[in-house]
Amino acid sequence: MMIDRRDVLKSCLAMSAAASLPRMAGAQDAFLVRPGPWRNFEVVTRLEIAKPAGKTQAWIPLPAVNEAGWFRSLGSTWTTNAPKAALVRDPKYAAEMLHVEWGDGEPAPVVEVASRISTRDRATDFAAPARAAPLSNAERKLYTEGTELIPTDGIVKATSDKITAGASTDLDKARAIYEWIVDNTFRDAKVRGCGIGDIAAMLKSRNLGGKCADLNALYVGLARAAGLPARDVYGIRVAPSKFGYKSLGAGSEVITKAQHCRAEVYLTGFGWVPIDPADVRKVALEEPPGHLAIDDPKVAAARKALFGSWETNWLAYNFAHDVALPGSTGAKLGFLMYPQAETAGLRLDCLDPDSFRYTIRAKELTAA
Repeated sequence: MMIDRRDVLKSCLAMSAAASLPRMAGAQDAFLVRPGPWRNFEVVTRLEIAKPAGKTQAWIPLPAVNEAGWFRSLGSTWTTNAPKAALVRDPKYAAEMLHVEWGDGEPAPVVEVASRISTRDRATDFAAPARAAPLSNAERKLYTEGTELIPTDGIVKATSDKITAGASTDLDKARAIYEWIVDNTFRDAKVRGCGIGDIAAMLKSRNLGGKCADLNALYVGLARAAGLPARDVYGIRVAPSKFGYKSLGAGSEVITKAQHCRAEVYLTGFGWVPIDPADVRKVALEEPPGHLAIDDPKVAAARKALFGSWETNWLAYNFAHDVALPGSTGAKLGFLMYPQAETAGLRLDCLDPDSFRYTIRAKELTAA
């Protein structure tokens, strides 16, 4: 794919112009994220297999992220009619899941998992670099290497080089990639679930539409190709947005379809910086009355906030890619964010309610 240098310059100029504008009253100020009190949640996943046949097994993602400033995984418990259920951990990314195996004759496989978490909002002060611990060599390698769906060479590298041309610092590169994604992608409501995250296919086809697992994966790939450690964080929304954005929160205690992945980029002097260009495009598409212009105050406020801060009305499961499900002969998963199941050796469609029933509920245990 050829990228017109004029488009890149236009995006960079728009970014510089936006940075020089005075703060707007109203929507711009309303989405001002600051770390506050910790909030505690319990999330309960109940899974049933509608038509079991032969060996039946399931894998339920568990919260496994522990970050001192904003997220604590407080453990999970479960009940099931399966004879085998065990917590297992991905060896590369330390993602955790409950692996459940039922006997061949079980007519109604069921499992219920309760997980507790503690979380709080996070924000980066770019005017005051923090004393963040440097990444180890192993961490830097892990978060700059390519994955099956997020390569860092070829068209991804070429695109990244074009976007970051002229950027003098890592912060400049990170921001240029963020602004380019906001300007050049769109949220595609027709995409199933959260998308696939095949970023090379997106760039080759020039179809830059998708959902969070596509658009934020694109950020991660472009950042890694620029030499910046970056990672996807896979999770689920657990509460409404306190800033009034209906599209950026859970609409009820039933959060079965509220999965959402985010992204982080590691910047020396600041540590892991939260970003979410996919949610900027979600605001543009979904906030009432819908199909908002990119310069609409609601979109502009989200764009400003979501480079450097997150409202954490959200649970973080893991950072994992290319996940092999223990005990399965099926293909690896690009990421682990949805419950998974197999029966008679066949992987069930986790987005098909007719063959694979699960319900996820969230409740806050203490007031904000």
